[in-house]
Amino acid sequence: MDSLIRRVAGWVQRRSENVIAALLGIMFLAFVAQIIFRYFLNLPTGWSTELSLICWLWMVLLGTAFALKEKDEIRFDIFLSAAGPRTRRAMAVVISAAAVALYALSLPGTWKYVTFMKVERSSYLNIRLDWLYSIFIVFVVAVVLRYLWLFWEAVRGKAEVDATEVGGGAK
Repeated sequence: MDSLIRRVAGWVQRRSENVIAALLGIMFLAFVAQIIFRYFLNLPTGWSTELSLICWLWMVLLGTAFALKEKDEIRFDIFLSAAGPRTRRAMAVVISAAAVALYALSLPGTWKYVTFMKVERSSYLNIRLDWLYSIFIVFVVAVVLRYLWLFWEAVRGKAEVDATEVGGGAK
């Protein structure tokens, strides 16, 4: 079961990286179009800025939800690196449980707000804002699932947090 979950997670991570790369390309092309329209054609555009912002929003949330590896997350690990293996494991259990609880508690309010935004549209591209911000719901659900998995792994003793592997830890 673990290997199936890991294979599916790896596939999802790779596909999200593909989508992020495409979004980065779209954002770059919109930026170049904005420069051409503004400085060469003397026609300022708003759609290119809006498209760049939408791409940035989706890249950050999609990347954090699916593409970012646990060891690559930014952490304040001064306490983690000073603790022993059992304490690190206990910290992983507590932190993952807290993350699951907080994000799960925020989900109903997030859902209400995002679905409420169907009454608004973006200024230039005229896209419904509930569609644009739906990525935040995906992000919250993915973070809950990710930290449930980390909680389960820490409880089972399979995911001891190694302070030397965490970004910023002593090597």
